[in-house]
Amino acid sequence: MERIETPIPVVIQIVTGHFLQGKGYTNWREHGTADWLLILTLSGKGRFGYQGGEYTAQAGDITLLKPHTLHDYGVDTSLQQWELIWAHFHPRPHWHSLLDWTEVAPGLLSLSLQTPALLRQVESVFAKTDALARGAMRRKEEFAMNALEEVLLWCDAANPRSEQARLDGRVQEAMNYMCQHIAEDMSLEHLADISNLSVSRLAHLFRQQVGVTPLQFLEQQRLDRAAQLLEVTSRPIQSIAGEVGFDNPFYFSLRFKRHVGYCPRDYRRLRQDGDRSI
Repeated sequence: MERIETPIPVVIQIVTGHFLQGKGYTNWREHGTADWLLILTLSGKGRFGYQGGEYTAQAGDITLLKPHTLHDYGVDTSLQQWELIWAHFHPRPHWHSLLDWTEVAPGLLSLSLQTPALLRQVESVFAKTDALARGAMRRKEEFAMNALEEVLLWCDAANPRSEQARLDGRVQEAMNYMCQHIAEDMSLEHLADISNLSVSRLAHLFRQQVGVTPLQFLEQQRLDRAAQLLEVTSRPIQSIAGEVGFDNPFYFSLRFKRHVGYCPRDYRRLRQDGDRSI
Protein backbone atom coordinates (compact mmCIF):
# COMPACT_ATOMS: atom_id res chain seq x y z
CA MET A 1 0.00 0.00 0.00
CA GLU A 2 1.31 3.42 -0.95
CA ARG A 3 2.13 5.63 2.03
CA ILE A 4 0.77 9.17 2.19
CA GLU A 5 3.59 11.70 2.43
CA THR A 6 3.46 13.92 5.53
CA PRO A 7 3.79 17.63 4.70
CA ILE A 8 7.32 19.01 5.08
CA PRO A 9 7.59 22.02 7.41
CA VAL A 10 9.17 25.25 6.21
CA VAL A 11 12.13 25.78 8.53
CA ILE A 12 14.15 28.99 8.36
CA GLN A 13 15.91 28.45 11.68
CA ILE A 14 13.69 26.42 14.01
CA VAL A 15 10.13 25.07 14.27
CA THR A 16 9.00 23.30 17.46
CA GLY A 17 6.04 21.66 19.14
CA HIS A 18 4.83 19.72 22.18
CA PHE A 19 2.43 16.92 21.24
CA LEU A 20 0.39 14.35 23.09
CA GLN A 21 -0.58 11.97 20.29
CA GLY A 22 -2.95 9.03 20.39
CA LYS A 23 -2.95 5.66 18.71
CA GLY A 24 -2.69 5.90 14.95
CA TYR A 25 -0.41 8.95 14.88
CA THR A 26 2.21 8.45 12.14
CA ASN A 27 4.57 10.46 9.98
CA TRP A 28 6.05 9.37 6.67
CA ARG A 29 8.56 11.36 4.64
CA GLU A 30 10.42 9.06 2.30
CA HIS A 31 13.32 11.44 1.82
CA GLY A 32 13.13 13.14 5.21
CA THR A 33 13.60 16.90 5.37
CA ALA A 34 16.45 19.32 4.66
CA ASP A 35 16.72 20.14 8.37
CA TRP A 36 17.52 18.11 11.49
CA LEU A 37 14.72 16.75 13.70
CA LEU A 38 15.14 16.35 17.47
CA ILE A 39 12.48 14.49 19.49
CA LEU A 40 12.40 14.02 23.28
CA THR A 41 10.01 11.30 24.47
CA LEU A 42 8.29 12.44 27.68
CA SER A 43 5.87 9.54 28.16
CA GLY A 44 4.54 6.54 26.26
CA LYS A 45 6.66 5.17 23.43
CA GLY A 46 7.48 6.31 19.93
CA ARG A 47 8.29 4.00 17.03
CA PHE A 48 10.97 4.96 14.49
CA GLY A 49 11.18 2.81 11.39
CA TYR A 50 14.27 2.41 9.24
CA GLN A 51 15.31 0.12 6.41
CA GLY A 52 15.44 -3.34 7.90
CA GLY A 53 13.94 -2.65 11.30
CA GLU A 54 12.55 -0.23 13.83
CA TYR A 55 13.60 1.49 17.04
CA THR A 56 11.37 2.23 20.04
CA ALA A 57 11.98 5.42 22.01
CA GLN A 58 10.86 5.34 25.64
CA ALA A 59 10.43 8.10 28.21
CA GLY A 60 13.83 9.70 28.71
CA ASP A 61 15.10 8.90 25.21
CA ILE A 62 16.02 11.71 22.83
CA THR A 63 16.16 10.92 19.13
CA LEU A 64 17.82 12.79 16.30
CA LEU A 65 17.15 12.45 12.57
CA LYS A 66 19.74 13.79 10.16
CA PRO A 67 18.72 15.69 7.01
CA HIS A 68 17.33 13.54 4.18
CA THR A 69 16.87 10.53 6.48
CA LEU A 70 13.64 8.54 6.19
CA HIS A 71 10.90 9.85 8.51
CA ASP A 72 8.81 6.86 9.55
CA TYR A 73 7.70 7.48 13.12
CA GLY A 74 4.59 7.50 15.27
CA VAL A 75 2.91 6.06 18.35
CA ASP A 76 4.16 2.60 19.25
CA THR A 77 1.48 0.07 18.26
CA SER A 78 1.51 -1.46 21.76
CA LEU A 79 0.44 1.83 23.39
CA GLN A 80 -2.36 4.37 23.19
CA GLN A 81 -0.29 7.55 23.25
CA TRP A 82 3.07 9.26 22.88
CA GLU A 83 4.04 12.58 24.46
CA LEU A 84 6.95 14.34 22.81
CA ILE A 85 8.68 17.68 22.42
CA TRP A 86 10.21 18.17 18.99
CA ALA A 87 12.28 20.66 17.03
CA HIS A 88 13.05 20.91 13.33
CA PHE A 89 16.18 23.07 13.06
CA HIS A 90 19.19 24.07 11.00
CA PRO A 91 22.23 23.80 13.30
CA ARG A 92 24.66 26.64 13.79
CA PRO A 93 28.11 25.78 12.37
CA HIS A 94 29.75 25.12 15.73
CA TRP A 95 27.01 22.66 16.80
CA HIS A 96 28.13 19.73 14.68
CA SER A 97 30.37 18.19 17.36
CA LEU A 98 27.32 18.27 19.66
CA LEU A 99 25.36 16.22 17.10
CA ASP A 100 27.87 13.37 16.92
CA TRP A 101 25.65 10.76 18.59
CA THR A 102 25.54 6.98 18.36
CA GLU A 103 23.63 5.77 15.29
CA VAL A 104 20.80 3.28 15.68
CA ALA A 105 20.63 3.13 11.86
CA PRO A 106 22.04 5.38 9.12
CA GLY A 107 20.81 8.90 9.88
CA LEU A 108 18.88 7.82 13.00
CA LEU A 109 20.66 8.71 16.26
CA SER A 110 19.64 8.36 19.89
CA LEU A 111 20.68 9.06 23.48
CA SER A 112 19.17 7.79 26.70
CA LEU A 113 18.84 10.39 29.47
CA GLN A 114 18.52 7.94 32.33
CA THR A 115 19.90 10.20 35.08
CA PRO A 116 16.79 11.85 36.59
CA ALA A 117 18.50 15.21 37.18
CA LEU A 118 19.81 15.35 33.62
CA LEU A 119 16.44 14.36 32.17
CA ARG A 120 14.69 17.09 34.20
CA GLN A 121 17.22 19.64 32.97
CA VAL A 122 16.86 18.67 29.31
CA GLU A 123 13.07 18.55 29.55
CA SER A 124 12.94 21.98 31.19
CA VAL A 125 15.21 23.65 28.64
CA PHE A 126 13.50 21.91 25.70
CA ALA A 127 10.12 23.17 26.97
CA LYS A 128 11.64 26.66 27.16
CA THR A 129 12.89 26.26 23.57
CA ASP A 130 9.37 25.41 22.41
CA ALA A 131 7.81 28.30 24.33
CA LEU A 132 10.30 30.77 22.86
CA ALA A 133 9.94 29.47 19.29
CA ARG A 134 6.14 29.78 19.44
CA GLY A 135 6.13 33.05 21.35
CA ALA A 136 5.61 36.65 20.28
CA MET A 137 9.09 38.09 20.79
CA ARG A 138 10.54 39.89 17.79
CA ARG A 139 13.69 37.74 17.80
CA LYS A 140 11.99 34.59 18.99
CA GLU A 141 13.90 32.28 16.63
CA GLU A 142 17.28 33.51 17.89
CA PHE A 143 16.17 33.05 21.51
CA ALA A 144 14.86 29.57 20.70
CA MET A 145 18.10 28.62 18.97
CA ASN A 146 20.07 29.73 22.02
CA ALA A 147 17.86 27.55 24.22
CA LEU A 148 18.20 24.60 21.83
CA GLU A 149 21.98 24.93 22.00
CA GLU A 150 21.65 24.53 25.77
CA VAL A 151 19.57 21.37 25.21
CA LEU A 152 22.35 19.94 23.06
CA LEU A 153 25.03 20.93 25.58
CA TRP A 154 23.16 19.08 28.34
CA CYS A 155 22.70 16.09 26.02
CA ASP A 156 26.44 16.06 25.48
CA ALA A 157 26.80 14.94 29.10
CA ALA A 158 24.94 11.73 28.20
CA ASN A 159 26.70 11.15 24.87
CA PRO A 160 29.17 8.26 25.20
CA ARG A 161 31.04 9.65 22.19
CA SER A 162 31.72 13.00 23.90
CA GLU A 163 34.73 13.81 26.04
CA GLN A 164 32.52 15.16 28.83
CA ALA A 165 30.57 11.92 29.20
CA ARG A 166 33.75 9.92 29.70
CA LEU A 167 34.18 11.57 33.10
CA ASP A 168 32.89 9.56 36.04
CA GLY A 169 29.85 11.39 37.42
CA ARG A 170 31.39 11.49 40.89
CA VAL A 171 34.53 13.13 39.53
CA GLN A 172 32.36 15.66 37.69
CA GLU A 173 30.51 16.36 40.95
CA ALA A 174 33.80 17.09 42.73
CA MET A 175 34.89 19.38 39.89
CA ASN A 176 31.60 21.26 39.93
CA TYR A 177 31.82 21.72 43.69
CA MET A 178 35.34 23.13 43.49
CA CYS A 179 34.39 25.58 40.74
CA GLN A 180 31.35 26.79 42.69
CA HIS A 181 33.22 27.15 46.00
CA ILE A 182 36.51 28.34 44.62
CA ALA A 183 37.55 30.53 47.58
CA GLU A 184 36.72 28.05 50.34
CA ASP A 185 39.20 25.94 52.24
CA MET A 186 38.98 22.44 50.85
CA SER A 187 40.41 19.05 51.72
CA LEU A 188 40.45 15.74 49.90
CA GLU A 189 38.37 14.29 52.72
CA HIS A 190 35.65 16.90 52.16
CA LEU A 191 35.64 16.34 48.40
CA ALA A 192 35.48 12.58 48.91
CA ASP A 193 32.43 12.99 51.15
CA ILE A 194 30.70 15.13 48.51
CA SER A 195 31.52 12.60 45.79
CA ASN A 196 30.52 9.60 47.92
CA LEU A 197 33.95 8.04 47.37
CA SER A 198 36.85 7.11 49.59
CA VAL A 199 39.78 9.53 49.57
CA SER A 200 42.02 7.04 47.78
CA ARG A 201 39.38 6.19 45.16
CA LEU A 202 38.64 9.86 44.43
CA ALA A 203 42.35 10.64 44.12
CA HIS A 204 42.89 7.70 41.75
CA LEU A 205 39.84 8.37 39.54
CA PHE A 206 40.48 12.10 39.39
CA ARG A 207 44.12 11.73 38.37
CA GLN A 208 43.22 9.03 35.86
CA GLN A 209 40.43 11.01 34.16
CA VAL A 210 41.47 14.66 34.56
CA GLY A 211 45.25 14.28 34.48
CA VAL A 212 45.93 16.22 37.70
CA THR A 213 45.08 15.78 41.37
CA PRO A 214 41.91 17.40 42.78
CA LEU A 215 43.89 20.08 44.61
CA GLN A 216 45.97 20.83 41.51
CA PHE A 217 42.73 21.22 39.57
CA LEU A 218 41.38 23.58 42.25
CA GLU A 219 44.51 25.73 42.10
CA GLN A 220 44.25 25.92 38.30
CA GLN A 221 40.67 27.15 38.57
CA ARG A 222 41.65 29.72 41.18
CA LEU A 223 44.52 31.07 39.09
CA ASP A 224 42.45 31.13 35.90
CA ARG A 225 39.77 33.13 37.72
CA ALA A 226 42.40 35.47 39.13
CA ALA A 227 43.70 36.09 35.60
CA GLN A 228 40.18 37.05 34.47
CA LEU A 229 39.75 39.46 37.37
CA LEU A 230 43.15 41.04 36.78
CA GLU A 231 42.27 41.64 33.16
CA VAL A 232 38.75 43.03 33.46
CA THR A 233 38.76 44.80 36.86
CA SER A 234 40.87 47.33 38.72
CA ARG A 235 40.57 45.57 42.07
CA PRO A 236 43.74 45.46 44.20
CA ILE A 237 45.83 42.34 43.68
CA GLN A 238 45.54 41.47 47.38
CA SER A 239 41.75 41.61 47.12
CA ILE A 240 41.74 39.34 44.07
CA ALA A 241 44.03 36.88 45.85
CA GLY A 242 41.57 36.62 48.73
CA GLU A 243 38.59 36.35 46.40
CA VAL A 244 40.01 33.23 44.75
CA GLY A 245 41.11 31.55 47.96
CA PHE A 246 44.70 32.69 48.63
CA ASP A 247 45.20 34.13 52.12
CA ASN A 248 48.83 35.04 51.45
CA PRO A 249 49.27 37.57 48.58
CA PHE A 250 53.00 36.77 48.29
CA TYR A 251 52.27 33.05 47.84
CA PHE A 252 49.53 33.96 45.37
CA SER A 253 52.03 35.98 43.29
CA LEU A 254 54.49 33.08 43.26
CA ARG A 255 51.87 30.57 42.14
CA PHE A 256 50.38 32.97 39.59
CA LYS A 257 53.78 33.62 37.97
CA ARG A 258 54.42 29.91 37.77
CA HIS A 259 51.00 29.39 36.16
CA VAL A 260 51.10 32.11 33.45
CA GLY A 261 54.75 33.22 33.34
CA TYR A 262 54.15 36.74 34.68
CA CYS A 263 53.60 38.19 38.12
CA PRO A 264 50.04 39.53 38.65
CA ARG A 265 51.06 43.19 38.23
CA ASP A 266 52.88 42.60 34.92
CA TYR A 267 50.08 40.35 33.66
CA ARG A 268 47.50 43.08 34.31
CA ARG A 269 49.62 45.77 32.66
CA LEU A 270 50.27 43.70 29.55
CA ARG A 271 46.65 42.60 29.19
CA GLN A 272 45.21 46.06 29.74
CA ASP A 273 47.72 47.52 27.29
CA GLY A 274 46.26 45.20 24.68
CA ASP A 275 49.05 42.61 24.42
CA ARG A 276 47.16 39.38 23.67
CA SER A 277 50.26 37.31 22.93
CA ILE A 278 50.85 36.08 26.48
